Amino acid sequence: MGDRYESFPIFPLPLVLLPTERAPLHIFEERYKRMINLCLEESTEFGIVWLGEDGLAEIGCTARITELIDRMDDGRMNILVRGERPFRLVRRVDELAYPAGDIEVLDDDGNASEAHAEAARSIYADVVERATDERPEAADLAGMDSYGMAATVELEPALKQKLLDSRSEDERLEIVEELFEKAVERLERAEHVSEVARSNGKVRF
Repeated sequence: MGDRYESFPIFPLPLVLLPTERAPLHIFEERYKRMINLCLEESTEFGIVWLGEDGLAEIGCTARITELIDRMDDGRMNILVRGERPFRLVRRVDELAYPAGDIEVLDDDGNASEAHAEAARSIYADVVERATDERPEAADLAGMDSYGMAATVELEPALKQKLLDSRSEDERLEIVEELFEKAVERLERAEHVSEVARSNGKVRF
């Protein structure tokens, strides 16, 4: 069982934040201005939880403010946050001036297979190379886990939530590997269509 925190600040948003992922946020509601100001003053984290069509997700991710980009005269703020740790929202707390809850930080069950990780990193590198014409250096890939790879790719919130819900790195690697394989296929099809377009609709052999 992971650490537990009571009355932890919670920010319901229509997005999913993953560990290691960086995201800009615009803070404009009074209750969230109070929450973020408190986190800035005390150098503490808050939690981001996906607010989707089915309501509030059970699993969220703690977020640390890495930069206060700017603060307007009316108190609105633009901040940059970094995802830290997955957590389970155990109980909502409604007594504070901002949304909060009792949470339990979640740990993974067991270690991932290095062979599995290498396979996922390889297909991830293929995606990056096809999209940018530059292949990531081996040293940069070596330290990347499933979260790190997924955090650099645009994914639907439901897919990101699936990664966040999983307590197995091997399972998450399977998910991202399958996603990246499909991404390579889409990029290959796009390249083929582009070639056909350049040849006035006729495929060159």
